[in-house]
Amino acid sequence: MSKRIRIEPLSAEAFAPYGDLMEANGTPDKVINQGRCGRYHDKARLDFSDGRAGISIFKSEKAVLPLTLELVERHPQGSQAFVPMSAAPFLIVVAGDADGIPTNPRAFVTAPGQAVNFHRGTWHGVLTPLSEPGVFAVIDRIGGGANLEEHWFRETHIIEE
Repeated sequence: MSKRIRIEPLSAEAFAPYGDLMEANGTPDKVINQGRCGRYHDKARLDFSDGRAGISIFKSEKAVLPLTLELVERHPQGSQAFVPMSAAPFLIVVAGDADGIPTNPRAFVTAPGQAVNFHRGTWHGVLTPLSEPGVFAVIDRIGGGANLEEHWFRETHIIEE
């Protein structure tokens, strides 16, 4: 029997155990650029054991729902932020951790203007755009050593709307 995972809307409160929601929501912290720009300051905690922050561009094929969740990964040496380069929604999968094993996967869908930063060591699904072109700026650790752990699920998880 497969476990069903219902997709939830993304909110800062629901996502807090896994990372930071980045969005321009509410009153800006500062108004800059001759009064034309609101700055929402320090919206993500970048956290690296060593190395440096780098910005890469990822281009991924779109996913189709329902989706079988087979794999999650985590990065023990650094946080990882995904900033979409379009307004299209994308799917975010996260899981808790029980002694190195991912538990209780959850799925969220973004609204336009939302981006996420996974905390260091957080189990998360692979990049999952729901439309093309699926282009993202990714801010993460650049440095030596292994910074990727993968977990393949034995049980089937189906992500659905």
